[in-house]
Amino acid sequence: MYKYRWFVLAVMLTAEIMDLLDSTIVNVAGPTLAQKLGASSTDLQWIIGGYTLSLGAGLVLGGRLGDRLGRRNMFLFGLIGFTLASLLCSISASPQELIGFRVVQGFLGAMLLPQGFGLIRASFPADQYASAFAVFGPVFGLGGIIGPVIGGGIIQANILDLGWRSVFLVNVPLGVAAAIIAWRILPRTPGDKSIKIDLLGTLIIMASSVALIYPLIQGQVEGWPLWTWLCLASSLVGFYLFVLQQRWSAGRGGTALIDARIFKQRAYTVGVSSIAFFFTGMTGIYLIVTLFLQIGHGFSAGDAGLWNIPIALGSAIGGTLSGAVLSEKLGRGVLQLGVVVQAAGAGLLWFAVSAFTDFNIWQYVPGMVVAGVGTGLVVAALFDSILSTVDDQLVGSASGVLSAIQSIAASLGVAIFGTVFFQAVKGGDIIASLTNSLSVDFIILAGFAVLTFFFPKKKAESEFSI
Repeated sequence: MYKYRWFVLAVMLTAEIMDLLDSTIVNVAGPTLAQKLGASSTDLQWIIGGYTLSLGAGLVLGGRLGDRLGRRNMFLFGLIGFTLASLLCSISASPQELIGFRVVQGFLGAMLLPQGFGLIRASFPADQYASAFAVFGPVFGLGGIIGPVIGGGIIQANILDLGWRSVFLVNVPLGVAAAIIAWRILPRTPGDKSIKIDLLGTLIIMASSVALIYPLIQGQVEGWPLWTWLCLASSLVGFYLFVLQQRWSAGRGGTALIDARIFKQRAYTVGVSSIAFFFTGMTGIYLIVTLFLQIGHGFSAGDAGLWNIPIALGSAIGGTLSGAVLSEKLGRGVLQLGVVVQAAGAGLLWFAVSAFTDFNIWQYVPGMVVAGVGTGLVVAALFDSILSTVDDQLVGSASGVLSAIQSIAASLGVAIFGTVFFQAVKGGDIIASLTNSLSVDFIILAGFAVLTFFFPKKKAESEFSI
């Protein structure tokens, strides 16, 4: 039993929170970036979505590099690089520079994050995995949603007249402290030099990810010309070619970028699909709520951030209930309960925006809290349910794929919901900007709900039963 295991978990959580903050903290900075840096609505989508896109596109590679070079080595490399990239983001002089540094930051995050699950597995005995992930789940859910609260407060405080730049500088002291502690206490997990890095597979998955997200963000600006649809079609072809190339590589005795054995367990395969649905909807709709308050009703960054607290509190409540009690007792039922609760929260938001002609933020609070509870119920149980099916020697590949799908889904959510939102805003219909986004959210939640019926009834089951 590794004596520093809880400190290892704390460092992993710090790294995860840094990523979650960078994925969401910029949400409230949109109007400020538009005013101070001259960022357009498309620039804003790229500043948010470009980070998650490069993160998702590089995560599978990051997981494989951890297998080859050692998870401790790759974690430290990614953490130090991520911290430096955060500093570069804070000194950007134009939207284009900021987008470029965000892409670099996301890629370095891809070297960092896949190592976390493996280091936790290396530090904890098998009978304590559930306890470790019970802590991981609620913090994960809360960290992602509380980002706008922190971001809004930082921008509003305008410390040293830094404005929006502070939302990136906040990672610097966190990263330095985490790197010092990680250097001292992380277990020295050996790498396997026999593992080769599949560069062709890396290029295919990266190109396919870009071909998926780029037209979704640029399409509304360009008027959806033919090339946008061709890009979307080529992304699907690219993902299919990636699967074929991975099988070909493994069949020839090479080391594929993704170890195909992880997909022999159906719980993992369907779990990855559910992650895609869930994070597309969650990331997109919570971004839209923040933009709705700022662009639609003139809220400052600080005020919009504060009004994300109901979502954060709801998520903390749901995550605590799920991780401590409901996940073990209900099995897949906690995921289904979470979907129903989240849909009920979205319904309350729909009612608030449709039923009242005069805007009052308190009319939206019940929907925010209920939606947050649903989010917490799902997030706390989802990762533990999926990763519990993976053998120790496959955890690097499995966690890389899991995190990659999550990040690409988040980028997809920004692109889809951002397009729907700004389309209505340009038409002068702020009510439709939220109701149209909620309609998309209902469809995504329905897809996730269907997938929950293919999860094991209880987490301990190895195969699926309905």
